[in-house]
Amino acid sequence: MRYSEMFLPTGREIPSDAEVVSHQLMIRAGMIRKLASGIYSYLPTGYRVIRKVEQIVREEMNRAGAEEVLLPLVQPAELWQESGRWVHYGKELLRFRDRHDREYCLGPTHEEVITDLVRHEIKTYRQLPKNLYQIQTKFRDEIRPRFGVMRCREFGMKDAYSFDTDEEGAGITYGKMFNAYNRIFRRCGLRFSAVEADTGNIGGSFSHEFMVIAASGEDSLVFCNVCDYAANIERAEIARPLQEKIDEKNLLPLEEVYTPGVRTIEDVSSFLQVNPQDVVKTLVFNADGQPITVLVRGNGDINPIKLKNYLGCDLLELATDEMIYQATGSTRGFAGAVGIKTEIIADYSLLELAMGNFVMGANREDYHIKNVNMGRDFEVKAFADLRLVKETDHCPRCESTLKFARGIEVGHIFKLGAKYSKAMRATYLDKNGQEQYMVMGCYGIGIGRTVAACIEQNHDEDGMIWPMPLAPHHVIITPVNINDKSQLIAAEDLYQSLRGKGVEVILDDRDGRAGIKFKDADLIGIPLRVTIGPKRLAEGKVEIRTRKSGDVETLPLKEATDFIIKCINKEMSCYA
Repeated sequence: MRYSEMFLPTGREIPSDAEVVSHQLMIRAGMIRKLASGIYSYLPTGYRVIRKVEQIVREEMNRAGAEEVLLPLVQPAELWQESGRWVHYGKELLRFRDRHDREYCLGPTHEEVITDLVRHEIKTYRQLPKNLYQIQTKFRDEIRPRFGVMRCREFGMKDAYSFDTDEEGAGITYGKMFNAYNRIFRRCGLRFSAVEADTGNIGGSFSHEFMVIAASGEDSLVFCNVCDYAANIERAEIARPLQEKIDEKNLLPLEEVYTPGVRTIEDVSSFLQVNPQDVVKTLVFNADGQPITVLVRGNGDINPIKLKNYLGCDLLELATDEMIYQATGSTRGFAGAVGIKTEIIADYSLLELAMGNFVMGANREDYHIKNVNMGRDFEVKAFADLRLVKETDHCPRCESTLKFARGIEVGHIFKLGAKYSKAMRATYLDKNGQEQYMVMGCYGIGIGRTVAACIEQNHDEDGMIWPMPLAPHHVIITPVNINDKSQLIAAEDLYQSLRGKGVEVILDDRDGRAGIKFKDADLIGIPLRVTIGPKRLAEGKVEIRTRKSGDVETLPLKEATDFIIKCINKEMSCYA
């Protein structure tokens, strides 16, 4: 392409509403423009990068045995009502009615549509397994779109859905997709980690997120440097500690203490001169309309996702003031396990040896109780891993110290089991002619998020630094003075030579200062820049600068084409 013919509106100013680097640079480099909140247009340079990610995804999905389809964006409400998600998915599901007053939604995902397709076409085990994928526009009505294309409402996604006869086959397919995702993100030039994750609204029994390591990441991930354990903060496990019984001779009598206006763990600890870990939080939750009391040490926090999964409920939220009063006889902030009128479950942290003679609320406003002990003063129905992991926790696999990092989720794979096939009766006849439910998996990649994550990992103060596989163009040729005929001829000859070899090249034929051209080339992040200036050209030479390292090679113009091709091939091979 000739720069003068390109639609490439670059800018120097940082947009006021752009919070993260990828958002700032994608706007400044003319890759995207905002149409509405969370909705963006991709300009030519941005779309070229999108297409490159899509091509890598297609090649690896095809290599893994998946077939590409294209499913409708507009989906009838009946399918979502069948699966039970029409109500439970929440307000992110954009619902509307057509002229005939029939209800529809814009697809945020396609489990219902693909299950409906397959249940009508597959009848017998001989037609399984199947793995179908698409690259399609999705719409999720995010309450707070932000970070540009990282968290927007309309976005491109690759989603795949597998159908197997049993769990063993589904496990094999899951493994193929796990390996395919590793290849995809490696070929995109990303530094990433596959971590265990919660299944969320999609459902199923098991999942992995593929997280790009970046300081700007919205998600926290936990990993072990000794073994291969890794999980996101919502899923990260805490091993059950050994329970040792406290000597009854050391149990102190209950003591009710007047604590006026003292509600928080910090306030209680300060007022009673005890450590936060010697206080027990007593939290009353509403689980599908029923109150449940949950205990955790004062220096820990309940993980609502772990709790919801443990209880197996659809709705989980902190109890209302009325529900708390019915359970405790007191106002919020003074709940305790002694005499409470609900079942009690406790986090593993209460099993630790030192967890005796602790402090908790007295179920009486402005009072707490000291020297509370499990078994003697109240009974716990069950213990479970219910809290958020902390940096002082140990790996649940090998007991080594855990490490924390920030990450950007770019892919997520799920073992769905029969969640959707049972709800929507997607069955097949087995070898014995018996009807069985198909076992499903689903596998998603955020295409735009992958592009943004790549920028978050690959940039400097001057702009983007694209890995060669995703670069919108591989080379930019910059004559210092376009009005110098010798420079223009040399630039044109090299441009045509590279194009003839299939190299993606820009000829910066603008009549402007060289410094501005260099700034634009760095901003856009083109991996190689060829500078044609009067001094070097008089010697029959050109300068080739590598954007990533800043290294400059000076070599004869006639050798430039071969040198550039070798550079491109060498870097491309690093990501193969």
